[in-house]
Amino acid sequence: MSGMERKAKGSDLFVAALENEGVDRIFGIPGEENLDLVESLRASRIELVLTRHEQAAAFMAATHGRLTGKPGVCLSTLGPGALNLSTGAAYAHLGAMPMILITGQKPIMSSRQARFQIVDVVATMKPLTKLSRQIVSASSIPTVVRDAFRVAMEERPGPVHLELPEDIAGDEVPAVPVIQVHPIEIPVAHRAALDRAAEMIMAARRPLLMMGAATSRPRSTHGIASFVRRTGIPFFTTQMGKGTVPGGTNLYMGTAALSERDYVHDAIDAADLIVAIGHDPIEKPPFIMGPSGPKVIHVSYTPASVEQVYFPDAEVVGDVGPSLELLADRLEGKLPQAAALLPLREEILGHIADRATEARWPPTPQRIVHDIRQVIPENGIVALDNGMYKIWFARNYRTRVANTLLLDNALATMGAGLPSAMMAAMLYPDCRVLAVAGDGGFMMNSQEMETAVRLKLNLVVLVLEDNAYGMIRWKQAVDHFADYGMTFGNPDFVLYAKAYGAKGHRIESIDGFGPTLEAAFEEGGVHLVSIPIDYSENVRVLVDELRAHEKSKA
Repeated sequence: MSGMERKAKGSDLFVAALENEGVDRIFGIPGEENLDLVESLRASRIELVLTRHEQAAAFMAATHGRLTGKPGVCLSTLGPGALNLSTGAAYAHLGAMPMILITGQKPIMSSRQARFQIVDVVATMKPLTKLSRQIVSASSIPTVVRDAFRVAMEERPGPVHLELPEDIAGDEVPAVPVIQVHPIEIPVAHRAALDRAAEMIMAARRPLLMMGAATSRPRSTHGIASFVRRTGIPFFTTQMGKGTVPGGTNLYMGTAALSERDYVHDAIDAADLIVAIGHDPIEKPPFIMGPSGPKVIHVSYTPASVEQVYFPDAEVVGDVGPSLELLADRLEGKLPQAAALLPLREEILGHIADRATEARWPPTPQRIVHDIRQVIPENGIVALDNGMYKIWFARNYRTRVANTLLLDNALATMGAGLPSAMMAAMLYPDCRVLAVAGDGGFMMNSQEMETAVRLKLNLVVLVLEDNAYGMIRWKQAVDHFADYGMTFGNPDFVLYAKAYGAKGHRIESIDGFGPTLEAAFEEGGVHLVSIPIDYSENVRVLVDELRAHEKSKA
């Protein structure tokens, strides 16, 4: 504009700032308070992915952050729409997944609708996010957005909430340039901490490594795998640390699906030193520390959070991969006792594999996990909802690539499995992606089947039918309460899938399970497969058998 300063609308500045951060998709459901932003998106390179519930949009954005290390972005209107994002915010906050939540709001300079639909979303989101703020000036938008992405990605990663009021989005101000993105490097651990940890490891007679949730960060896995290979120390994983050692799997001792008394705890109990790599105490404890237990070295991006069940003796704080490389430099070739616990491995894994091919009907969890592993390649992704089956997948499903078993052991919310799988299918269209949900959890966000079909995703959804909230029903029985209040009816899932334009399959014999999954993946598109599950193994294995095993060690 000759002789005049160029003007830009607040929403245009916002979208330009998002493009500057490399955002290519936004998930959500807009409202009238977002219309300027929607119009700016229409003219941008960013795709607006309309979901059927805001919660699903938040789960998808969080999973984007989990898989890529870069924040996913979700969008809602004010009030009720914004509150529907709150579970997804907590999911990302506890799970350390970078994401950006954008919510609308009524104009803040004037109020023609009084308090209609207005709740204090900024205050609501503060305990659920790393940062929650309202944008009060269009000119500040480029700075605010850059800061939001920086905060979301810094260790410990997590969600950031931005509220964009309607009048700020529509305000025209002198154009403000975007803030250029620059890499943020994490310092490596201090030399003294590395020396101290090396001395403790060399002095240990029965060392053991643990891979926790933070080892699944996309930036972590190379240094971790190298450390395991160079030291030769056996390792186990937490539920969210599975698959983080692609090489050296002959040193894998199992996954701590329970906090104590499982077979992998034979190795944990025998260890005199545990190097806890990337442990986040937000995850359900993989073992319970006590005064007579092994010494523990905490290796992670951030200092340890001291808890009743976790109080390490030493800490190595810094960028995990490079720090472990420096620690390996101090240890390589100096650990003749490294494999002291390895003789326990065969027995531990043998117990876990017991009855994995049993042909009973309805099938056991072990058989379902076994057959799924046969049709999912190493780089295929299984996204779990939350339910009793999660313990079985954590124990029995072997992974060799990080983030190929997506489970939530932090917030552990139902309803996240299908949206998480959808995000994985969008990011990796050439990989096999399977969502696994119980009938209870599936129905909490089953409406997103329409979204998956509309987006033409290649996705198989497995629904495990027991007509109950099975995890709580199991705990009810274990604690000797009456069987009450946990059962329900289900729709015909085959017809339900067809109503959305997906393919539906009902498994009626275990011999047909694997071939049906294989055929669904080969055909492509969205498929729903329903199968009953026999949860009597919960008591036989996870209670009676483990209790007997514990007594045999006494």
